[in-house]
Amino acid sequence: MVQDKTAAPVPERPTQGVPAGGAAAGPVTGSVTGPARRATAGPVDGSADGAAAVPADGADGVAGGPLGAEVSSPGSRLVPLARAAGAVAGGLLMFLAFPPLGLWFLAPLGMASAILAVRGTRPRRGTWLGLLTGLALLLPALHWVSPIGTDAWLGLVAMESAFYAAWGTGVAVVTRLRLWPLWGAALWVAAEWARGQFPFGGFPWARVAFSQGESIFTPYAALGGAPLVSFAVALCGGLLALAVLRFFPATAPAPITAPAPSAASAQVPASAESQGSLSRTDRLPASAEVPPESSGSPVVPGPRRARGPRWGRALALPLAGALAVPVAALAVPRYGDEGRSVTVGVIQGNVPGRGMHPLGDEPAVVLGNHTRMLHQMARDVREGRTPRPDLVVLPENSTDIDPLRNEFARSEIDAAVKDIGVPVLVGAVVGIGENNRATRSIVWDPVTGPGAHYDKQQLVPFGEFTPLQGLVLALFERASLVGKQSVAGTRDGDLRLGPVTVGAINCYEVAFDGIVGDTARTGATPLVVQTNNATYALTNLPSQQLAMSQLRAVEHNRAVITSAITGISAYVTPNGSIAWRTGELVPAMNVLTVPVRTAQTIATRVGALPEWALILVGAGAVATAWRRRTPGAGHLANREDDQQVGDA
Repeated sequence: MVQDKTAAPVPERPTQGVPAGGAAAGPVTGSVTGPARRATAGPVDGSADGAAAVPADGADGVAGGPLGAEVSSPGSRLVPLARAAGAVAGGLLMFLAFPPLGLWFLAPLGMASAILAVRGTRPRRGTWLGLLTGLALLLPALHWVSPIGTDAWLGLVAMESAFYAAWGTGVAVVTRLRLWPLWGAALWVAAEWARGQFPFGGFPWARVAFSQGESIFTPYAALGGAPLVSFAVALCGGLLALAVLRFFPATAPAPITAPAPSAASAQVPASAESQGSLSRTDRLPASAEVPPESSGSPVVPGPRRARGPRWGRALALPLAGALAVPVAALAVPRYGDEGRSVTVGVIQGNVPGRGMHPLGDEPAVVLGNHTRMLHQMARDVREGRTPRPDLVVLPENSTDIDPLRNEFARSEIDAAVKDIGVPVLVGAVVGIGENNRATRSIVWDPVTGPGAHYDKQQLVPFGEFTPLQGLVLALFERASLVGKQSVAGTRDGDLRLGPVTVGAINCYEVAFDGIVGDTARTGATPLVVQTNNATYALTNLPSQQLAMSQLRAVEHNRAVITSAITGISAYVTPNGSIAWRTGELVPAMNVLTVPVRTAQTIATRVGALPEWALILVGAGAVATAWRRRTPGAGHLANREDDQQVGDA
């Protein structure tokens, strides 16, 4: 075909319309509008779903490639693999932040890696990348479930990872908005909230906040509880991700020649720009290369070549924000000592069995382990080797026989309590009618015997009750080990025990904001966590659970006493520090003097309000971004994203 040599030359555009990112961000052949433009504005990463890996004109990596035919290069085909690697790295870094390793400072870095992997993709790919992040985080973090069975572990991880897939979908949408680090962090809080609610009452283990038991982010717990701590970590990670995008801006395209346009398409009306028919990506950058007229081949963008890193205010702002988020936690008000204390005895009696049968085959062994140590504590007090406690706390399942229905168990506990001479909080599983049971904390008085009690409210699915019982029992024989179905309690855990009213929390419940918060709001102090981790001894569960107690101490300005049947028993101060702890699978006891705090934190008073506010913010961001990405709502993908997070 003979080219038309009379075609009008491409008019030069002033540099005012050139995007800040650099050269050749748009076409040079004239006006392209309407469906033709939308059809050619797709990203260039070689992916099947068009997920953007290379920005069109935004220095932060906003999706929307050059106009014209999609260009494929060997490097672009690696982008999906790089994104997948980033998603997996993000999950693994977050896992390393959790105990027992406790590298808490890796959590923001992991969040940044996960966000960078998702940002710029379409929602479909964002879903899969979010799923990879969830799997990489939860497979090692929840490995403690494996003693029940590999199928139980993998099934739980798969189910919980679905919430991170939903997060990835949302982040792929909201990161097209300005201030996207805020919206991404709010969506992370929403995903963790959903995990704590569904299904079967929720499973909030491995929330990012629980990796921050004693870190620079921990003080935020006193303002907004665990949700605000998770938000702060996620926001810090989002700002780090933004800094990376600013430091490594959009790459510049290498020139590729294309057939010259016809005269009709090359001519641009003088009024087109003033009438708004040309967006800034339609304008010719001043730096675009135009070959000699004799070639008849104007330049169009081709495969992009990397530009070097850059410095300046655009980079300084997100870096300053990423630093300010944790540093601002130091300004959270601290609560002082109130001049009152209580002496608490803690006993860890150990069990004879392991794995799925931790209590052993011989009855009353666990009961004997704990009553024997209670007698030993009484002897130590009489002989002056240990101070006299005001009260004593035994762990969950400290008796393997129901003391309210079995006279032998009742008499053994009663004799030990009379020997120590102070009220004892006994953990037992007691019968409710003929077919049910309750996990109960019983106040046992040396004079009057068993009295007030607290029944566990948040039950463990498939451990204390069986959802979908008929189906599950038919498919899994070991599900029958649950036995009688537990009945949930209906009141908070405030129990008068000697000179104080303690806040009883039972094992699994320490992971649930509402249970702990409702108990703290009764004024109970200190908080007492009775737990049985015997099935999961020497896994990463006991240390993860202890980190939760650390966060709860700061969240509610309370000392926390943990009495575990096989470990880890501990005393956590109101500022979240571990003042004493035991090993695992060993008998242990101690008498501790702990402060009695009554002042309530802001987090205690406001409860779930900060969490709901953040959830609504995230939902609003998703709705806004989704509306803008629909046809006729504006070319969101082609907007410059350089002015964000405080930029003028």
